[in-house]
Amino acid sequence: MDELHELLADLVAIDSVNPSLVPGGAGEAAIARFVGAWLQAEGLEVHIEEVAPRRPNVVAVARGTGGGQSLLLNAHMDTVALAGVEQPLVGRIEGGRMYGRGAYDMKAGLAAIMWAGREAARSPRAGDVIVSGVCDEEFASIGAQALVRGWTADAAIVTEPTGDEVCLAVAHKGFSWHEIEVRGVAAHGSRPQDGVDAIARMGRVLVGIDGLAAELAGREGHPLLGKGSVHASLIEGGRELSTYPDRCLLQLERRTLPGETREVVEAELAAILDAIVEDDPTFDVATRTTLVRPSLETPADADIVQAMGAALGGGVEVIGVPYWADSAIIADSGVPTVICGPGGAGAHADVEWVDLAQLDRVAQALIDVSASFCG
Repeated sequence: MDELHELLADLVAIDSVNPSLVPGGAGEAAIARFVGAWLQAEGLEVHIEEVAPRRPNVVAVARGTGGGQSLLLNAHMDTVALAGVEQPLVGRIEGGRMYGRGAYDMKAGLAAIMWAGREAARSPRAGDVIVSGVCDEEFASIGAQALVRGWTADAAIVTEPTGDEVCLAVAHKGFSWHEIEVRGVAAHGSRPQDGVDAIARMGRVLVGIDGLAAELAGREGHPLLGKGSVHASLIEGGRELSTYPDRCLLQLERRTLPGETREVVEAELAAILDAIVEDDPTFDVATRTTLVRPSLETPADADIVQAMGAALGGGVEVIGVPYWADSAIIADSGVPTVICGPGGAGAHADVEWVDLAQLDRVAQALIDVSASFCG
């Protein structure tokens, strides 16, 4: 597998910092060119698809001979910032690990799907094997959203890492972001009779959010994901010390379980605000939802779960993971999806590494599952 490790080192060496996270970041154009050229040289049919300026996806197809199921193998190409990481673009190997920005999250997974795509091109399956490297997973997932508009498959595997060991993840939470704005009346600090303190009034909303958090913590929860949650993330308001604030804005995040839809969360927030307004009809408040991402839940008896479990050699733990990933967007498009990637540590941290033996294992499992699932 030395060639596979060299491929990973080549990927780590390419700066692909997400520019939506880090102004001036390199983006995915250079790594997309590399991935596309490598896969084309290995015999795959390659499509470079511009999602936004200098923000491409790469989709490569190892065409099948006909009559089999299609399989999508997906990884994202972008990384978080390089700052703080020692030699972030080197791909240093030590003690069976490769260090570098993106080695774990998730260029090892990208290398694994490229490796499996190469094998599918050399020994065609009955069905198509589609290898997709997408942009922008670390920010708004515009790459995955574009991918599912143009491509589909009978099943998908997303090679995000599932922890420090190789596991098979069939579920993860979703999330939604919301804003609540309380409006007051600006006035000079010496004239309390004229002012309405929007910041102080927001306190009632925060008490309600805290109550919702306690209620969620008291529910039964999901067998793989535990319980949903809510937290106040950001708050702002006021002009200066001697003025009653006429506005206070709260931004919050709700982590959702399967079945907890946008409508469910909006109803929870509306109940909090309606109770406050009922008690005080002068309370001036508005809310809006700014972003929603679905959860993932793939049945344990789904064909792709069984096939990937068998390819990993049996005994692999079937889990839910705490993070959100592009897998939910793919699954929401109607494609049964699982997550399985090489183990390691340090996603978004100053020290990031991937276990090379686990990279080898995942790459071989993807080769095997493409043969069994696609025919």
